[in-house]
Amino acid sequence: MKQPSYQLVLTTCPDAGAAERIGQALVSERLAACVNILPIAKSIYLWKGQVESTAEQLLIIKSMTHAYRAIQKKILELHPYELPEVIAVPIAEGLSDYLAWIRNPDKIS
Repeated sequence: MKQPSYQLVLTTCPDAGAAERIGQALVSERLAACVNILPIAKSIYLWKGQVESTAEQLLIIKSMTHAYRAIQKKILELHPYELPEVIAVPIAEGLSDYLAWIRNPDKIS
């Protein structure tokens, strides 16, 4: 039997309100088991030919890889940016009980 695949999806938001809306939606719709919101990330990036610098909130979304398209769709639906970061990173290893929780967070009591 093939082992389930897990991922971290990363996105940044301009403020706590946007981060909270996206995190709440992903967890309540069972697209992610957990969303961590790290409150201060300084991003330096090129945008439309200019170097920009912005304080953002980083979301670390823990989910199954099969949920990626739905997560991406939900982020695009709720995100205020013209072009939001949506990047998936596979989880190669992890504590088996924690990975089981990501797979089915409703079963842990």
